[in-house]
Amino acid sequence: MKAASRWLKWGLFGLIALGCTWLLWLFLWVMYWGHFNPGTTRFMEIRLSELQAKNPAAELRHQWVPYARISTELKRAIIAAEDAKFVDHEGFDWDGIQKAIEKNQKKGRFVAGGSTISQQLAKNLFLTPDKSLLRKANEAVITLLLEALWSKQRIFEVYLNVIEWGNGVFGAEAAARHYYGIGAAQLGAAQAAKLAAMVPNPRFYDRNRNAPGLARKTGIILARMPASELP
Repeated sequence: MKAASRWLKWGLFGLIALGCTWLLWLFLWVMYWGHFNPGTTRFMEIRLSELQAKNPAAELRHQWVPYARISTELKRAIIAAEDAKFVDHEGFDWDGIQKAIEKNQKKGRFVAGGSTISQQLAKNLFLTPDKSLLRKANEAVITLLLEALWSKQRIFEVYLNVIEWGNGVFGAEAAARHYYGIGAAQLGAAQAAKLAAMVPNPRFYDRNRNAPGLARKTGIILARMPASELP
């Protein structure tokens, strides 16, 4: 019994030490990326691995641009589409989460996540696309770190530069050039709204640019954009 108790204590100590090491690792990376732009993310690494499994020479399309060189229209469109309360919440939109839960229960399957821009960025930077409870717990911890250590503008700047926007396409600059042949600074309202409408399922819309629901979503986002509050 004493031996078992001792092993249990050491096991718990090991888990606590592992958890603390993980938190410290996250903290240091979040601090670093608060001042230096991420060259890659966990999502980018996953997508690149998938592409190179089919074509070893495949590369991602990604080019970092500063916040000031991203169209205000795109910023408004993303806020309108993804997180209308972004500047006000502290990482979590509890009303949005409740609505997502109710929608999922009504549909009987997962159709809405209720994730904020901060949560989406946390997932993109460090985690995988799976929907496990452990991943959601890690996402929550990272979201709290981002909100505590970064300004809202920094969170939004990094988000706009790293999210997936097509098959191997990441960030606003690459998306603008991929879909419209222009830089992110030149995007107009309608173009920005369409790009924002693609965000929930970018690889599908990259293959199906005239999908029936895309024009409807674009119109809804366009109507909401004037009310978007930017950081």
